[in-house]
Amino acid sequence: MIFDPAPLGLPVSYENISTSGDIIVKHHPEGAPQATPVVIVTLNRPAKHNAFTGGMMEDFEKLFPLFDADERVKVIILTGTGRTFCAGADLDIGFNRHLGQERPAEHRDGGGRVSLAIHRCRKPTIAAMQGSAVGVGMTMTLPAAIRIGYEKGKYGFVFARRGITMEACSTFFLTRLIGHSNASYLLSTGAVFPPTVKHFGDLFNEIMPEASQVLPRALELAIEIAENVSPTASYLNRAMIWHDAGSPEMAHLIESKNIHHMFRSEDQTEGVTAFFEKRKPNFRANLDQSLPAHLPWWTEVDTGRKPKVNSSSKL
Repeated sequence: MIFDPAPLGLPVSYENISTSGDIIVKHHPEGAPQATPVVIVTLNRPAKHNAFTGGMMEDFEKLFPLFDADERVKVIILTGTGRTFCAGADLDIGFNRHLGQERPAEHRDGGGRVSLAIHRCRKPTIAAMQGSAVGVGMTMTLPAAIRIGYEKGKYGFVFARRGITMEACSTFFLTRLIGHSNASYLLSTGAVFPPTVKHFGDLFNEIMPEASQVLPRALELAIEIAENVSPTASYLNRAMIWHDAGSPEMAHLIESKNIHHMFRSEDQTEGVTAFFEKRKPNFRANLDQSLPAHLPWWTEVDTGRKPKVNSSSKL
């Protein structure tokens, strides 16, 4: 499978970017004429409980590479319209519609394409899950840096109850987030639970008592990160977690290379200076130019779905 489209240009405003219509993109504050440090991506099929479609998948594959390349964007919030975050795949459309004429070796599941788009984006995503979620509605949030749930929502990995298996790279993310025992329970029962149930472990970093509090809390966190955290250090920290070195000794070697690089960086100088001057830091290092030469230290896998972005072009 070859996927090598023409490079995408960065938009001046994400609020004007073309999508399937089932995804809405807003700046914070809304209506800002240019991209802002915090961007909100909203699943927008409330009449269908934001059930996931192929068009939404294509939106994610279009948007997140742009966020990754856009130095103006620091944090992405992913949320939903209405009472439900995401009811999983749209069963009215069915699963077979996604197969087309592909052979098994050629197929790339839609949830996985979404998860990889989020995971490959070097900017952190906060999942503001203001309502219930199942299936891909859960698995798409696993690559997010932070998940915020609603206390009375119902969440679950219902695959076995629909006669299908895990997708969206969840076999990788889920066990690392909550452990094999909790994952086995959730997958074996295929049931839905409130976010406070012990089987979710710490999957939900925060749980709000009211659905209306979820997005505002996500915005608070996003602004806090955008104003105080080095994008380079943040990305390298998450990369070291997910691209596991396999042993304490290998972790030591990789961590040593990365911290040696950051000790000499503009961001380190600015972070320490801001601390002593008791002010917010002004991290200005360009993410494309500030990463260490030894990155990636892992073996990259070509899944055939990695759009290129012309970061110097503003549409």
